[in-house]
Amino acid sequence: MDTDLDLSGFSVWLNQQGVRHRISEEDGQKVLWLEDPKHTEPVLHALDQYLEKPEVRDAVSKVNRSGAQGGGRWQPSAGQAPIVLASIIIAAVVAWATSLGQSQLTTLLMLVDPQQYAWNSLAERLAAFSSTLADGELWRVLTPAFLHFSWPHLIFNSVMLWFLGSQVECLDGKPRLVALFLVTSLVSNGLQFAVSGPLFGGLSGVVYGLLGYCWLSQQRQARFQFPPALILFAVGWMVIGFTPLPVWLGIGPMANEAHLGGFLAGLLMAAIVPPPKKSPA
Repeated sequence: MDTDLDLSGFSVWLNQQGVRHRISEEDGQKVLWLEDPKHTEPVLHALDQYLEKPEVRDAVSKVNRSGAQGGGRWQPSAGQAPIVLASIIIAAVVAWATSLGQSQLTTLLMLVDPQQYAWNSLAERLAAFSSTLADGELWRVLTPAFLHFSWPHLIFNSVMLWFLGSQVECLDGKPRLVALFLVTSLVSNGLQFAVSGPLFGGLSGVVYGLLGYCWLSQQRQARFQFPPALILFAVGWMVIGFTPLPVWLGIGPMANEAHLGGFLAGLLMAAIVPPPKKSPA
C-alpha cells in the first residue's frame, strides 16, 4: 500500500474489534501485519471497503468516536442505506393507508383479490394467481411484503430489516440488496400463498431471507455484525411458529411458510452468489 495512505482511523477500528496488528513502512510501502492469520480474509475485505468507499470511512470514524465514548457496534447511517430506509417508509405508509389491513385498499395489494377469486384449494389458488398475472396486475407479487396488520409487527420487521438490510446495502452494495429483496419476497410470498391463500402480509419473509443470507455468507467472508444468538433465536421462533404455541399465547397464527421460504431463499442466494470481491492489501 502507498505510504501516503492514512490508515490511522482503520487501525483504531481494528483495535476496537480486538484485532491485534501493526502497520509498518517497508521499501516505500505500508504493510499491515496481523497477529492471527484467521483475521486475514475479513480484514482484507474491510480494508478494501475503507479505501474505496468514503461512506465506509465516515462510518469507521463514527465507530471510532463511539468507541472512545464507550459506544457499541457499527451500524450504517440512513444515508448509507437509502433503499432499506425507503422500504421501511413504504411499509409504514401502506400500514397507514390500509388502516393496518382493514380498508378495501388491502385487497389491491394482496397476491390475488380474495373477494374476486376462490382460493380454498391449491388448484383454485394457482388458477387465481394465473388469472391475476394475465390481467397485468404484476405488482401483487411484491406488495404483500409491505402489508402489515399491527403496529408491533411493522415495528419489529422494520427494526430487523434496518439492522440486517442496511449492512448488506452498505457492504455488499445496492444491487445485491435489491436482488435479495426481490428473490426472498417472491419465494416467501409464493410459498405462503400456495399453502394458505392470500390473507397474509409483512416483511418477515424478507427479514428471514436477509438473516439466512448474512449468516451463511458470513461463513465464507466475515463482514457483517450481528450477535450469533440471533440466528438461533430466529430459527427457534420459526420452528415454534409451526406449533400451536403462538395461538395458545394469544399471538395468533403466523405466516410460517413465508418465514421458511424467505430463509431458504436467503441461504440459496448466499450459496450461489459469491461474496463481494476484495482487492489485496
